Amino acid sequence: MTNLVVGAIIGADVYVATAIGARLVGPASLVVWVLAGVMAGVIALSFAYCVMFLPKVGGPYAYVKAVSGPFPGFMVGWGLLLAEWFSLAVFPVAFAQYFVALVPGIDDLGRALLKAAFIGIVLGTNIVGVKMAGRVNDLLTIAKLSPLVLIILGGLVFVGLRPDTVASNLTPFVAGDLRAFGQALVLIFWAYAGFEQSTLPADEIERPARTIPKAIVLGMLIVTTFYLLTNFVVIGAVPRGTLASSSSPLIDATAAIFASPGILTAGAIGVVGVGALLSITGADESGTIGTSRLAYAMSLDGFLPKAFSRRHGRFRTPYVGLTVLCTAAYVASLVGGLAALINASVFLLAVAYLATCLSAMRLAKRHPRIASELRGKIVVPLLGAAFSILLIVLVDPLQIAVSLALFAAGIPVYVFFAPKVEIPELKEVFLSADEIRRRALRQATRFLAYPLHVLRSALRRVRTQG
Repeated sequence: MTNLVVGAIIGADVYVATAIGARLVGPASLVVWVLAGVMAGVIALSFAYCVMFLPKVGGPYAYVKAVSGPFPGFMVGWGLLLAEWFSLAVFPVAFAQYFVALVPGIDDLGRALLKAAFIGIVLGTNIVGVKMAGRVNDLLTIAKLSPLVLIILGGLVFVGLRPDTVASNLTPFVAGDLRAFGQALVLIFWAYAGFEQSTLPADEIERPARTIPKAIVLGMLIVTTFYLLTNFVVIGAVPRGTLASSSSPLIDATAAIFASPGILTAGAIGVVGVGALLSITGADESGTIGTSRLAYAMSLDGFLPKAFSRRHGRFRTPYVGLTVLCTAAYVASLVGGLAALINASVFLLAVAYLATCLSAMRLAKRHPRIASELRGKIVVPLLGAAFSILLIVLVDPLQIAVSLALFAAGIPVYVFFAPKVEIPELKEVFLSADEIRRRALRQATRFLAYPLHVLRSALRRVRTQG
């Protein structure tokens, strides 16, 4: 379960969101990273409670549907689908930024073509070779993690050798006003999103009332520590002026940490840059699988057109839904910048989180026996709801307006276009225990979760031999 939490949260977000708050509030963004981690942990515990009350997959869509009926459930699922779509559009933008940092001089048309090629690769691997892409992703996990380990270890040595430089870059510690802190919180919180995909049905887990909360707390501690270390060395190594204008902060941090000799600098920048491109591609690929799965589930329930669950005759993948999703993400990446896309995504995620926290409180009343085994059965989801509302009100008003317009578009989709007949044969396969376990295994070996997976397997072998 800890692997699931870590694997669901940490991906290429660290390449995108690192130092994003430092531009707004300076080194005090380190405090915001901790606050965002606490908020995400509380909301994630609310999700865990829902899993124990209602042991089925589907996330907020399933929980709200069970508590409030099909239409509210659909609207929350629709909002979550839009949120994930905005998130998917972030990665082509980030890919282009890191690519240009390695290969300068590419104009706007070249960037648009880069984004198109990126989306094309993601779409192709999802339609034609999902299994092969998953295996390649596993093989490249160490290659993707190595640059981050290089930056953290090199950065800690840099801190020890050049404390005066680090102290200068950390002073003054606080910059920006209260509004800037709010905006930094929204942007940084996005890096923790994904925990909503880390849930399994409670009957798949041993002693769920103890295991799930402990795994979420431990997973969040690992994630928050990793984010803090990365941001600390980046902020400590890169001058504030350089960081404020950087579109590829990890490359700039690498250049500062490995400043000499020149050949070492070039080699380190190459390792980090290639690692960033691999990670961003892998993250968008994994995110596309997860988002298309949500659309697929809603189609199986009869709340999206049947085309979204139509599978390719040879590859058995939902190619129509994948094509629509990737095309829409490409368009969003052309018209939106990183901050705008992240703001819109967090707003819609926070709406889904709020609905889930409220559902957890209602489900606790319906299942008093299970609720009696949980600590903080009311306090945790109530606090999660408060955190969700805080995120909603902190989002930029323009992105709120855009998100609400797209959210409202779900009403005619539900009323006029969605078929009202389930597809029980496909639904049975999609929700089978074996299929759920396979999805969980893929997630539990992603990115930072991979070393934990290897360590756990090694310990298990040692116990067996002993």
